[in-house]
Amino acid sequence: YSHSLKKTAVVTLSRDKITLSWLVLEYFSYFCFFSPLLPFHRTSLPSPMFSRNDFSIWSILRKCIGMELSKITMPVIFNEPLSFLQRLTEYMEHTYLIHKASSLSSTTERMQCVAAFAVSAVASQWERTGKPFNPLLGETYELIRDDLGFRLLSEQVSHHPPISAFYAEGLNNDFVFHGSIYPKLKFWGKSVEAEPKGTMTLELLEHNEAYTWTNPTCCVHNIIVGKLWIEQYGNVEITNHKTGEKCVLSFKPCGLFGKELHKVEGYIQDKSKKKLCALYGKWTECLYSVDPATFEAYKKNDKKNTEEKKSSKQVGNTEESDEMPLPDSESVYVIPGSVLLWKITPRPPNSAQMYNFTSFAMALNELDKEMESVIPKTDCRLRPDIRAMENGEIDLASEEKKRLEEKQRTARKNRSKSEEDWKTRWFHQGPNPHTGTQDWLYSGNYWDRNYFNLPDIY
Repeated sequence: YSHSLKKTAVVTLSRDKITLSWLVLEYFSYFCFFSPLLPFHRTSLPSPMFSRNDFSIWSILRKCIGMELSKITMPVIFNEPLSFLQRLTEYMEHTYLIHKASSLSSTTERMQCVAAFAVSAVASQWERTGKPFNPLLGETYELIRDDLGFRLLSEQVSHHPPISAFYAEGLNNDFVFHGSIYPKLKFWGKSVEAEPKGTMTLELLEHNEAYTWTNPTCCVHNIIVGKLWIEQYGNVEITNHKTGEKCVLSFKPCGLFGKELHKVEGYIQDKSKKKLCALYGKWTECLYSVDPATFEAYKKNDKKNTEEKKSSKQVGNTEESDEMPLPDSESVYVIPGSVLLWKITPRPPNSAQMYNFTSFAMALNELDKEMESVIPKTDCRLRPDIRAMENGEIDLASEEKKRLEEKQRTARKNRSKSEEDWKTRWFHQGPNPHTGTQDWLYSGNYWDRNYFNLPDIY
């Protein structure tokens, strides 16, 4: 069956001369007959999140200022019940943007969709202040979403430094999306900064095009005291390696008065750096495209109004604060002539009690008997510490987390004694075919379901 509704077709019953709208007929058949075929995913976790109010992260982090945090063991109470492999799978929530890009004939319009996908990929991080579980070496995760038209595999290919590799492909063979993430975490006294090192590569197979980019830096504020809040900042440069077109996006730091909070803006330009269109919006909300001249005229007028407001205000204490500033407007002002590229899906009503998960995230750790009999024993759905936390058994989750970490350390010591090197199963190191830089590439054969000699990591 097809999701698209044939709005123009008309069925004429000539005998009784009754004309029925095909739209009504298809709506009826779709909901009455095809609804059971649609995938059902859970809308809630087994147990709500624990309160972190009685726990002080300062007692752990006070000796770690300026340090890289990947080697610091954190209490399980500060986690969310997902592995980082599952967390990075959230890049795929808005896969429809890739499918749309594949269907377009204009290179500029395709770049607009790819840019919207790159922005949407970080949108789920808003208010997600829980830390995902560090994947164990050799841990894997797979996700097949027939309704969204993709399947994905990820593997933890290195422990020190922690590197997660992933490979996703369209079920209609229209795209391949792959990359590796090396999240560098640093604690700066009031905040934790996460720099997601690694290259994202998207290939649109029908157009023989490849796009690459890196993600912006994420910062969690008020680690010691106050309400936790998140901002993304830095430049993201998306390159079309076939045409030479680039999209340069600036994720704005919030600024002193919060005017730039969540804002992202930039331009798509051709290989001669001529601006083809402007993009703007908020990574928490939406992204629009508009003519560059119109955008620059708006920016010029907006800057003038801002300077007038500042001059009329009496600014008192300008000492930098880590409190979340309130933006001038919660919504994006839509410049006349703009085209909406992407809008975020509202989170479910119970999201605040469920670690601020999106509906997509809520389903990532689902496990039924049929799935359990198919996935490899390294899949993080089978991790006992994550499963215990999801079920509300926080003491068991803590015990299992410590056990798994100790088991991993013991395995590493045994390998060093025997001078045995760790061998990744589904990915290998090699040059990225489009950038030439070192990357982790999919080795193939995972979906054959022929799993043997898998490591015992749980």
